[in-house]
Amino acid sequence: MIYLIHFDQPLKHARHYLGYAADLDARLERHRSGDGARLLAVLKSAGIGWELARTWPGSRKLERQLKSRKDAPHICPICAGEKAMRRANNYKEKNR
Repeated sequence: MIYLIHFDQPLKHARHYLGYAADLDARLERHRSGDGARLLAVLKSAGIGWELARTWPGSRKLERQLKSRKDAPHICPICAGEKAMRRANNYKEKNR
């Protein structure tokens, strides 16, 4: 299973982590404990939270294809929602 993690705030340039796991629950627990990916261990030590934003079936091959696109914000439903909220607020401001 492929999964996308959205960070509560950016860490330098990073705002997402895209990964693959055969056992997603176990992998997420490793990330929470700081024993998973190095990036998520750094997030934990910096006190930055994260949440699972999206999952989809697929192989490591698809994970690599998605990573190589370098456009996690476009496939992140949380970021899409934030952008929609900004558009709505801009619309309200323009039409006052």
